[in-house]
Amino acid sequence: MRVIKPSSKKYLSLFNRFASRNPRVEEKVRKILSDVRESGDEALIRYTRKFDKVKLTSKDLRVSESEINGAYQNISPDFVSTLKIAVENVSRFYKKQVKRSWKTLDGDGVLLGEKISPLESVGVYIPSGTVPLPSTVYMTVLPAKLAGVEKVYLITPPNKFKSVDPHILVVANLLKVDGIFKAGGAQAIGAFAFGTKSIPRVDKIIGPGNAYVAEAKRQVFGYCDIDMVAGPTEVVILANDHADTDFVAADLLAQSEHHMGTAILVTTSKRLAKSIKKINARGWIVLVKNLKQGVDVINQIAPEHAQIMIKNPQRILKQIKHAGAIFIGNYTPAAVGDYVAGPSHVLPTNGTARFFSGLSLNDFLKSSHVISYSKKALEKVKNSVESLAMLEGLPKHMESVKIRFEKNDVVAKTVSASRKRGSA
Repeated sequence: MRVIKPSSKKYLSLFNRFASRNPRVEEKVRKILSDVRESGDEALIRYTRKFDKVKLTSKDLRVSESEINGAYQNISPDFVSTLKIAVENVSRFYKKQVKRSWKTLDGDGVLLGEKISPLESVGVYIPSGTVPLPSTVYMTVLPAKLAGVEKVYLITPPNKFKSVDPHILVVANLLKVDGIFKAGGAQAIGAFAFGTKSIPRVDKIIGPGNAYVAEAKRQVFGYCDIDMVAGPTEVVILANDHADTDFVAADLLAQSEHHMGTAILVTTSKRLAKSIKKINARGWIVLVKNLKQGVDVINQIAPEHAQIMIKNPQRILKQIKHAGAIFIGNYTPAAVGDYVAGPSHVLPTNGTARFFSGLSLNDFLKSSHVISYSKKALEKVKNSVESLAMLEGLPKHMESVKIRFEKNDVVAKTVSASRKRGSA
């Protein structure tokens, strides 16, 4: 690992390392999405043959019940018990985020509120790469289910045997996913965004992926919602002489296991920097003058994972403004968040933690404002509405309020005149 200082050009490049989009990737993705939108299943089959080297038919696109049942025969019995621990922790965390509808009523007859509703359908993308990622299944499906999403579907690239890793199938089945499909890359995102004969269109697409998946999600936003545009994973560790050198080295190396994963050590310790420099991890060591400058570096990078390995780490927690997830103390490696802690490991990357949050229950909910006025309440604001409507050149808006009182005045006058005629 290379040692750099906050004043160096290399340090400044950390903030722009993934900022610029690749025109070649953009154009390829645009063509794939257009093809999927027009040709549906046929395009999916063609791109699966081209990119994954797997020949599928339309019938193969959906994972069958027999494939799911067979998956249980190809996993270790210990896997389900391990899964249970993770599921319990994730469920416990997200149950704390449950939002409920609310309303208020004042004395004039104004009712205001918010109606919270789950999304009707969500599509989860699970990348395959060189190894299966069953943890991403429960880290995405569980919060969707707990939010009350009606239909949760999963899509993942097929392997060379035309099937899906059994661990992914078992987790999805145990969590009662409503359908599992075989497709990967930008074409899979297009299938969920536009729908095909075999694959349903969804309201939102979530889950990580490579540059083509990320670009596809960006391009389909508007046809449906997405969670975030995520890139390669990253960790920033803030440590000083209090940190255990072996712990720091292990955590940096763990991050380097990911394809294109970036590991950054921010430290005040020249001794620690010297030791860590020797390890074979992909990333940098940023040598800072003090912990305040170290916190500034974290906030500038806005990393996906921030690990704080100093004495009394809680005292600087409030100062960290931008990070997808913050891991506190020597015994909290990012790996525990990847698998069992509870919060989803689907987190903002590439500096987007400045404005994005980690996956939450709110990602699967939407709200409708509820408004109800009595005649008395509307009369109190009548003049204000009329004045604002006229100011903005919208007289019909003004008339939609006035008519409610003018019509009643006409009725009242008619009734009064009728009574007078009757008495005469």
